[in-house]
Amino acid sequence: MPDVLDATPYDALLLLSFGGPEGPDDVVPFLENVTRGRGIPKERLKEVGQHYFLFGGVSPINNQNRALLDALRKDFADHGLDLPVYWGNRNWAPYLTDTLREMVADGRRRVLVLATSAYASYSGCRQYREDLAGALAALEAEGLEAEGLELPKIDKLRHYFNHPGFVEPMIEGVLKSLAELPEDVRAGAHLAFTTHSIPTAAADTSGPAEDHGDGAAYVKQHLDVAKLIADAVREETGIEHPWQLVYQSRSGAPHIPWLEPDICDHLEELHGAGVAAVVMAPIGFVSDHMEVLYDLDTEATAKAEELGLPVRRSATVGADPRFAAAIRDLVLERAATENGLQVTPCALGALGASHGLCPVGCCPARAPKPAAAGADSPYA
Repeated sequence: MPDVLDATPYDALLLLSFGGPEGPDDVVPFLENVTRGRGIPKERLKEVGQHYFLFGGVSPINNQNRALLDALRKDFADHGLDLPVYWGNRNWAPYLTDTLREMVADGRRRVLVLATSAYASYSGCRQYREDLAGALAALEAEGLEAEGLELPKIDKLRHYFNHPGFVEPMIEGVLKSLAELPEDVRAGAHLAFTTHSIPTAAADTSGPAEDHGDGAAYVKQHLDVAKLIADAVREETGIEHPWQLVYQSRSGAPHIPWLEPDICDHLEELHGAGVAAVVMAPIGFVSDHMEVLYDLDTEATAKAEELGLPVRRSATVGADPRFAAAIRDLVLERAATENGLQVTPCALGALGASHGLCPVGCCPARAPKPAAAGADSPYA
């Protein structure tokens, strides 16, 4: 590896995340941002916000993003990659539009985006791209050209669900959780790989149009990662632990079909079948944010205790140095591709590397909106 790495033509990386409240007074305004346009009454939002109030009204996601920022900056500096890293959120400060405005003022013209969502879906990819387009439109409306400024060209890093730097820390986490189980139940433990449930209609249209149907890219990608981890655990321990992909954090109207089974229902089923213990592995989440702390560490763990079922929850990737190194690899891969060089993408499993540019029809919305950083971007 050369002493100095070059990300040209890119001059900045933007960490784009969901955002979360940082105090009790932030909870309802944050949820109003998340649910804007759905007409949900404030009293209902206060009920939903009880999850946050249990933790002092503070979501862990912002501090976890700060830790990831530090890890990325350290990794880039240690490897001679001179690329500034910014941070913006979709639903709370620092807001995406404000961060892009800062980047424009700093002279950034070619921006790569790292979304804190590893898999293909509307809510995990296209919605981020729609918010990018909305932020660019807002800056355009402010009259940047009159100030001698111009909008940056934005590209998004490919989905990294099967990059070794994302998968390997999760393998290590599952092995650690298995080792923490009582010895007499360890060999019989089942692995429950969890991710965010989404409407089945959204799952069926996730990823490129040619792959739509029967869970499409969202389910296939999670199954591929789950198998990678289960196979690695078997190779390390010599034990074939049964596993299943399950879901959590469902919301929305009960009459709309969402991906199942729910983790709590799954724990009841396993207990009824006489399973000795369970490791819950949240492979669908980059960090230990609220869905992990409440839906797994609080709700699902309480269900396991009620059943008398030994359970452990493995760690998410978070700011693991291997993940930071994976992002560096993805940045250099995309830069080389933009420069017309031949690149062999790094990916594990059966699916191979994801597309670098979201094609038309990828993860469509129910009501079409402009989306940046894709083949259908109005800001190409």
